[in-house]
Amino acid sequence: MPSIDCCKTSTMHLPLLLASLTAAVSSAATSPPAGKSCKAHPRGPDWPSARDWKRLNETLGGRLIKPAAPAAACHPGNTGYGPARCDELTKAWQGTEFHCGNPVSVLLDQYTNYTCLPDAAYPCTAEGYPAYVVNATTAEHIKLGVDFARRQNVRLVVKGTGHDFLGRSIAPGALSIWTHHLRDAKYHAGKFRLSGSGRVIRGNAMTFGAGTRMFEAYAAADKHGQAVVGGYGRTVGIVGYVTGGGHSPLGPRYGMAADNVLEMLVVTPAGKVVAVNEDRHPDLFWAMRGGGGSTFGVVVSVTLRTYPTPQVTSAGFVVFTDPKERVVANELLALISSQFPALMDKGLSGYVFLSPGMKLPTSVPDVPPEIAGAFGTVLVQDAADRDAAIPRILKPLNETIHERWPGKVTLMTFPKHYKTFLEWYNENHDAGSGGGSSYVASRLLERDVLQGNSTRFPSALKEAFKANKRFDIFMVGGKGVRDAQPRGGSNAVHPAWRRAAVQGMTSVSFPPLNKTAEQDAKKLLDGSFQPMRDLSPRSGSYINEAFLFEKNWQRAFWGDNYPRLLRVKKAVDPSDVFWCKTCVGSEGWAETQDGELCKLN
Repeated sequence: MPSIDCCKTSTMHLPLLLASLTAAVSSAATSPPAGKSCKAHPRGPDWPSARDWKRLNETLGGRLIKPAAPAAACHPGNTGYGPARCDELTKAWQGTEFHCGNPVSVLLDQYTNYTCLPDAAYPCTAEGYPAYVVNATTAEHIKLGVDFARRQNVRLVVKGTGHDFLGRSIAPGALSIWTHHLRDAKYHAGKFRLSGSGRVIRGNAMTFGAGTRMFEAYAAADKHGQAVVGGYGRTVGIVGYVTGGGHSPLGPRYGMAADNVLEMLVVTPAGKVVAVNEDRHPDLFWAMRGGGGSTFGVVVSVTLRTYPTPQVTSAGFVVFTDPKERVVANELLALISSQFPALMDKGLSGYVFLSPGMKLPTSVPDVPPEIAGAFGTVLVQDAADRDAAIPRILKPLNETIHERWPGKVTLMTFPKHYKTFLEWYNENHDAGSGGGSSYVASRLLERDVLQGNSTRFPSALKEAFKANKRFDIFMVGGKGVRDAQPRGGSNAVHPAWRRAAVQGMTSVSFPPLNKTAEQDAKKLLDGSFQPMRDLSPRSGSYINEAFLFEKNWQRAFWGDNYPRLLRVKKAVDPSDVFWCKTCVGSEGWAETQDGELCKLN
């Protein structure tokens, strides 16, 4: 069976290595507490035999992979080892494409428990990764994998791209369903007929295979003069994105991705291949649009409504003052934040980053390398005045700035017109980064939070800056999301999205193989983000960009939808074939220190 190639990352110090080895020995000695039943694990007596795995591989037509650790080629003694190859792949490790195209690698290193970093100075094993991978290219391949995991009581995970901030697509010693090669795209002109009922839904649509990445979905739709509600990141996978809800720069006009789903083809925990829509399996259809991935089944394909591609006017946008002007900087951040709802009412969407003082990621003409204020990319669709549209929308903000802080604050835009959404996306998408260790936290922020009491949001923002000097504002809510009409009347997207204007998000990074630093980072992020939660107690988080250790995660991720989601989970997956941390129904299980998944008493 094929093995997997690799790369290399940052070096660390000897004391850190010794500490990690001590932790590893301690972890390996840990056994499941008495009275718990656990999923089969490679070190346990109930692990399937070599003959069982051989039979599965035969039924799959040879598509079962026993993967090497992705970074194995950077470690002497492993197949494919070589310094030149390792150096080449070290660079790839820092991006997203490598992790996306590897059967088991994921975006963030901490979810592998650092069992094989791409650095020859440190140990390398495959223990932090799935033991076997089904390289699925058909629904039947997925069914065979699900059936095997259910019958053999093996932990099961699903990986599309591995572009996941919460580590849901990886588990040690698991069987993984890898959907990367399911990338078909089919266009339905004028109408789509639902499976089973035959109901005809008017309008254009496209069906995408589960492995489709965002740039591929946009390119496929563009061939027909269409656009889909999709994400900003290039290697975001369409299924994880849609099942999490899916915010979009097109969202203020057309709603969330989950609001635009017409049908899904799903392999259920029972191993049935079913079409799921408003007429067939409506509860499952409701749950899988916003209820999260790796929970209710494996999506084989998803059909989305499409729209005529808009012309896009976009602008790099920066408004800044000298970071030393602290009073001005704080007042400026408060003003900018209060304007987001009004700007969105005028058709603006996009991604803006607030900071009390940080270096810009790229050089901008006539802008100092370090600023206090805001920068980002904004866009407007189908504007009649094209390049003049964004300066027009920002004019009231610019006038206020000049009145309040003459000569101390500058607003600059660099507008450009694009004939299609794809043309805009290809030039402006988020390429992303891989490797490293970090956690994120997000909050859905309503209009009155931003526009109300003039001190509450700035005060919360000041606290958030303690974890990270950059706070992200995603202008992806508003009218289109509020007024969306998903098929079947509703879906499982957090109700707070219907009230939200923007999503606020921050993150914290920490060094690898350092449990103390990781715990300190989690504590810092959680504590500094609490004022944001307090601002909007009825709101919540976007589950694909959420804090993994959210204390009241059920309410934070799904609000009043959680009880119904839990009922659906228990109905379709009573044996918990699917499990992931802070996913629907995960309360009944826990992971031991050595990665076993055990049922709680």
